[in-house]
Amino acid sequence: MKTSFLLAALIGLASLAAPSVGLAQRPLERKDCIIRIETCEAILREFQADPSTAIPADVLKGARALVITNQFKGGLILGIKDGYGVLLAKKADGQWGLPILIRAGETSLGLQVGGHALETIYVFNDAQTPRRMFSQRLNIGADAAAVAGPRAAESGRSNEDILQAAVLVYSKARGLLAGATVKTGFLAADNDANRLLYSTTFTMPEILDSDWINPPEEVQPLLSYIRSIAP
Repeated sequence: MKTSFLLAALIGLASLAAPSVGLAQRPLERKDCIIRIETCEAILREFQADPSTAIPADVLKGARALVITNQFKGGLILGIKDGYGVLLAKKADGQWGLPILIRAGETSLGLQVGGHALETIYVFNDAQTPRRMFSQRLNIGADAAAVAGPRAAESGRSNEDILQAAVLVYSKARGLLAGATVKTGFLAADNDANRLLYSTTFTMPEILDSDWINPPEEVQPLLSYIRSIAP
């Protein structure tokens, strides 16, 4: 009886894992890239709609780049192992460049017991740090000092010392206090996804800084929203 019960449990777990395995093997399509853009836009809007998670206006005003990530467990074992995100960075003229699709992985902020996904927003206060993703992985907290950012619901002006950090991290993790040092996972370019999204042979640096690639209609809502909250 015990053996039969264990076998049934294992079969059940295998059936749950099967769809994710099949999805990982399926070639990436442009519609997948669009879903990623739309999901990251929804994440940002949800953060900003709730004062307990919203990024304050003075933080957004000084932002040189934003990264929005959606990460999930990479298997039946503990840990946030895989995910994707969108990078938006200001160009030399101060205007927001095109959204760039990135990979995000190996993140653990703790305090995520029982969770299946982790949504995070990174605010970069300088222009060069996020551009490290052009040629390598960027490890948040290792390659760039990162602290938990202040929330809009917090009274008073944002602490100036906190705002000097290279990266401000916003997550829905409970107990993440403003100013606390944060070390998360890596962020890296996803050039295959960007080529599909923009139907181009250009890679991340050229797309981000370009003034010759017309934004496809699918990225316009995210661009418009970023421009409205962080002009």
